[in-house]
Amino acid sequence: MTATAPVATAPATRGPMLMLDDVHTYYGHIHALQGVSIEVEQGEVVTLIGANGAGKTTTLKTISGLLHPREGRVLFEGSDISRTAAHHLVRTGIGHAPEGRRIFSRLSVEENLQMGAFTRNQKEIGPELERVMTLFPRLRERVNQQGGTLSGGEQQMLAIARALMSRPRLLLLDEPSLGLSPILVQQIFSIIREINEQGTTILLVEQNAQQALNVAHRAYVLQTGHVVLAGSAADVASNESVRKAYLGED
Repeated sequence: MTATAPVATAPATRGPMLMLDDVHTYYGHIHALQGVSIEVEQGEVVTLIGANGAGKTTTLKTISGLLHPREGRVLFEGSDISRTAAHHLVRTGIGHAPEGRRIFSRLSVEENLQMGAFTRNQKEIGPELERVMTLFPRLRERVNQQGGTLSGGEQQMLAIARALMSRPRLLLLDEPSLGLSPILVQQIFSIIREINEQGTTILLVEQNAQQALNVAHRAYVLQTGHVVLAGSAADVASNESVRKAYLGED
């Protein structure tokens, strides 16, 4: 099996939209992130790949304010957000579609989307609903259906769409293809590319390294809380260790 070269082309930028500078994050006494430093430029798709327990989800939670680093800094558009609460970061321009979808199962699709728009005024909600339903036509068909009755793929679409309702400049995606059929995986990654082409910067955590590297401009490889490799998606995809460990090549 040969790694497919990424088709994305990195845009010209003026500097990092997001920067993690020597970040150390803990769960109690467990040292989950051990000096992680990454950068995401405006307009990019950057992916974090690594095995379970490498620190990928912890990195996203540290950025979105669900966790706070004990050491180091998280900078968003030049401002230190290391201690900022998660709900304030949504207003700042960071959206997070978490692992496991976490939709409101008893609320309708439309109500779930409205929950994602809590930072917007009423005049803005209608256009945003139209935008995400254009991206995800299946949600338009299910608009009055309870979230808990949707298929796994539809729930993943809803989780991403809900995060987009706040009109984030930076979108954090955690395992968007987890548990989906190959056809739905292709659909989700096509939509991720479209979201980026519409101007949203994306930091993507994904077990499907092949798909992630195909859609990303750059990549970081995490192992046990450390960044062990960084570079363009094409360079990371061609790395022998990455091919063996994450792309299923001998």
